[in-house]
Amino acid sequence: MKSYIYLALAMSAFVLNSGCKKDSTDPTHEYHAHIHSPNTDAKHVDDVLDIEVEFEDHAGGTVHHIQVRIYNKSTLVEVYRMPTDAHVHATSGSYTFEDTFDLSVANGITGHSDWVLEAKVWGETDGEAEEIETVEFHVHP
Repeated sequence: MKSYIYLALAMSAFVLNSGCKKDSTDPTHEYHAHIHSPNTDAKHVDDVLDIEVEFEDHAGGTVHHIQVRIYNKSTLVEVYRMPTDAHVHATSGSYTFEDTFDLSVANGITGHSDWVLEAKVWGETDGEAEEIETVEFHVHP
């Protein structure tokens, strides 16, 4: 009878202890943002900017959150931020973002200015395994 009690206590301790550990099979995120477009070539006011960014987790995990933004290099004024909901939850480990943006005065673009397209990817919580890639380009009148 005593051995059954000890066996039950040992099993209970094992079950309780194993339930508190983080699953060691969870992949470590290896996020990357590959900016395919735009490139660093000079642009002109009223050009249409094609945007294509491939977000990946090279460890095969879920791509949870992404963001693409364009801002003025000197003033830091942001003229573009997408998607409106950063949570994409791509369980395939890859997510491709595509859009276009008019480099127009109406959108805050002026000639003789330098701009940065920033692509950011992160995990479930803000800043988790965050990776940022950028491309800079100049806009002529």
